[in-house]
Formats: sequence, C-alpha cells, structure tokens
Amino acid sequence: MKARMSIAPVAAAAAAGMISGCASSQPQPCSKDLAGPPEVQAVYVQNDLVIDGRLDEQVWKTAPVYALALCADRATAGDILQEAGTARFAWNERYFYMAIEFTDSDVVAEGEKDGEHHYTKGDLAELFLWPEQHSWYWELYVTPHNLQTSFFFPGPGRILPSCFQNHLDLKVASQVQGTFNDWSDRDQGWTAEMAVPVSELTRRGEAWGPGAAWRILVGRYNYSVHLPKFELSAMPALSKTSYHLRNEYARLALVKP
Repeated sequence: MKARMSIAPVAAAAAAGMISGCASSQPQPCSKDLAGPPEVQAVYVQNDLVIDGRLDEQVWKTAPVYALALCADRATAGDILQEAGTARFAWNERYFYMAIEFTDSDVVAEGEKDGEHHYTKGDLAELFLWPEQHSWYWELYVTPHNLQTSFFFPGPGRILPSCFQNHLDLKVASQVQGTFNDWSDRDQGWTAEMAVPVSELTRRGEAWGPGAAWRILVGRYNYSVHLPKFELSAMPALSKTSYHLRNEYARLALVKP
C-alpha cells in the first residue's frame, strides 16, 4: 500500500554480497533514459524456476541487480539508508519472477495468513506492475514468513474494498538469516522469490514479451528495533515516498536472446 514514512540514500556497493550464500553481482541503478523514466531488465529463462527463496539458480547470478534507495523527499531531508536491498528480475511465457535480497538486523513478520495488509505487520517486499497502456495495476507482496498478498486496482481513481481481496495465486518463498520476531538478537537479512502467473497478468488482453509496455516498482518496508524509525526504500527511487506514483515507475524491458 501507500508508503507512509522512510529513512535515507543507498550505497549501492554496500548491497553487493550482503547476505552470505546469496548471489552477489554488483548492484546498479536503473539505467536512465533522458526522454522518460529509467529502465530495468528482466532476463529470459526457458525453464520455470524453483521458488524456494534461495537465489541459487543460474539466472540470478547473471541477471542485472538493482539497488533500492530512499525516495527523494527522505534523502533531501537528510535521512541515510541504514539497511541496503537489491532486486532482480526474470521472465518467460508462464511467469514473471522477482528475487530480492535484503540486509535486515531485525526480521519482523507478524502476519498470519495470505491476503493481509502485511505492510502493517512487519517486513515486506512489494512488487507493483502496471501495463502502461491500461488503467489497472497490481500490488503484490512477499513476506519473510512465506506469505503473499495480491491487490488489484482498476485505476488510481477506483480504489475500493474489492481491490483488497487476494486476486492472484502467487508462488512465493523466503529464506531468513536470523530469527523471526525476536527483537533481542541481531539478524543478518532475508531473501525471497516471487513467481507471478502471466496468464493472470494478461487475461484482460495485456501484451507480454519483448516490446510490451509495462512499468515496475519494488518497494520495501523494514521494521527493526535497531533503527530509529521504520525504513522505506524503493527501486526506482521516487520523488516522494508514495509507492503509487505510477508515472515514476521504471520501464520494464523483457529481454530475450
């Protein structure tokens, strides 16, 4: 849902290899297009991925790695990002895939079931997907505790209770380097994978594949006893900390050899 607060800029190099045993490609900012929004690439995979949250498939070793950052309003206010995060993407004709890797000193996951507003209940990775030629868009969650949520918005001007039903059967999985919900210790972080069924993304006639016009945002909620306040970061960084600023989302390039 809409981001409410935040904390600071990203040191991209600090995100590389931040969790032991995970893919460690050098993070990079979204490539800039002077004529419009930044671009991120999703690489093509022939075979479906095993969704286990481990990020050990070959595709995650070669896919571009994008660093999350504070949005401009928080960076301008002088906040500094305390805990880095990265995202990478893959696709085929059946699924769109996201992998995230977050440094996290206090892994919090107090939600109990799929379909909840998990941003109010702990740490979270949010994936926003918008088929640019249409009014509707998706807000998709994965938590450190292997829970998921999928909200569907017909358009920015039509956000009603029906939008907050669980609309998709996502595949999600997470791996935690630490403990759940124990504020008395210090954790290392968590990784997660998400597979979004393309048949659901395109059932209203949306195009899919190279050249299809999609926009993308990854948002993060990070709660920690070790932070002065809970921290919000995003990829791409927006002009202000509000994850529904669709016109500032990155362009998604579905790349196929």
